[in-house]
Amino acid sequence: MANKELSIPEKIKYLQDTLFTISGKWKLPVLMAMYAGATRFSDIQRSISTITTKVLSKELKDLEAHSLIIRNADVTYPLSITYSLTAYAFTLTALVDEMINWGRNHRRKVAGKSATC
Repeated sequence: MANKELSIPEKIKYLQDTLFTISGKWKLPVLMAMYAGATRFSDIQRSISTITTKVLSKELKDLEAHSLIIRNADVTYPLSITYSLTAYAFTLTALVDEMINWGRNHRRKVAGKSATC
């Protein structure tokens, strides 16, 4: 494991920072929808069929506060709002890919375990 020079309390602090930023039911699905090309509120919501308008709005504000997305308002009539990922958001790509791989392997392991019980 990397970061051997960090103490356990430091590792826990940084891990908690990471979890606080990306945890929850909706933050990663919103980012995944945006990685796939969704930029407008309605497109993001359509990509995640079970998310409510209120929750999506809150999640987008949280992601913007953490510098992971940018809200772009075009001064046109009607007002056009789009969202884009920041370069900083792309630093999560390797972490998200590892989480997907771990989740896939875990699902297989748990499914195989329940099949043998």
